[in-house]
Amino acid sequence: MPILTTDVAIVGAGPVGLFAVFELGMLKLSSVLIDALTDIGGQCSALYPEKPIYDIPAHPAIEAGDLIARLDAQIAPFATPRLLGRRVETLTGVPGAFRLTTDQGDEIHAKAVIVAAGAGAFGPNRPPLEGLTAYEASGAVQYHVRQREALRGKRIVIAGGGDSAVDWALALKDIAKVAVVHRRPKFRASPETAAQLDAAAAAGQVEMVIPYQLHALHGADGRLDAVEVATLKGETRLLPAQVLLPFFGLSMDLGPIAAWGLDRDGAHIAVTHASCETSQPGVFAIGDVATYPGKLKLILQGFSEAAMAAHAIFAVVRPDQALHFEYSTSKGVPAG
Repeated sequence: MPILTTDVAIVGAGPVGLFAVFELGMLKLSSVLIDALTDIGGQCSALYPEKPIYDIPAHPAIEAGDLIARLDAQIAPFATPRLLGRRVETLTGVPGAFRLTTDQGDEIHAKAVIVAAGAGAFGPNRPPLEGLTAYEASGAVQYHVRQREALRGKRIVIAGGGDSAVDWALALKDIAKVAVVHRRPKFRASPETAAQLDAAAAAGQVEMVIPYQLHALHGADGRLDAVEVATLKGETRLLPAQVLLPFFGLSMDLGPIAAWGLDRDGAHIAVTHASCETSQPGVFAIGDVATYPGKLKLILQGFSEAAMAAHAIFAVVRPDQALHFEYSTSKGVPAG
């Protein structure tokens, strides 16, 4: 298999990795995208393409899949190669001369590396419920919503107190009968969307089942009839349901990246805030996988990190060339 040579290897083709292509391209630095998934977009494409996102500048609301499509269009002029369905296994070398290999036998030579791996090899945190596997197989228990319309007219129980639970409760309330189960009145979602959920509940559009936790599933042969919930005192309720959406976050697994010797904070890679450089010179981390004091896990912050990393990388890739910063309004973008 031929060696692919580039200025920057980007590990992860989620929204932040895609925007890194743009920022590097505007500095006339070449890049290659590598991702274990077979499509670009990371969690936005694989888990919730129809989920509305509310904190992207200039978009009051945009579905995750549409955001990825627009990022893809934005980087089209740079014709960046994509190695999809491939997991990066090894990283060796020094700044200016890194070598990466994948599980498919690819060899990439790059002067710098950006890790934009998001949650790594992500998977849902599954509730400990008896018979769960059969309901997962039938689609009665789902950890993400790929097609909102497929849930029209159904009785749905959503469990969880974070952004995903609240966002989907709001997104589904007009087409389905939705009950939200949470162990306490306070939600971890953004204050604005949490307030919208409260308003929807007050209007009778969503049933709030608080303070309860998932206790059991009732049905037969993978067909869900009801979700049993319980309080810490042992009080139980049966909620008629055809679909359960448990949103308890994702379990992170960095996979081979964990063996690269980068300083970490748990499952996250520690970086210098100003440059997003890791403990390994020439290797940078951006997006959800990166951590530093004051870090916010927002896509828009990941976009900012992509810009900071790109400018810091310029000095690695072009050590003898001064960077003359220009706004995109002045320099424009390459023609497609």
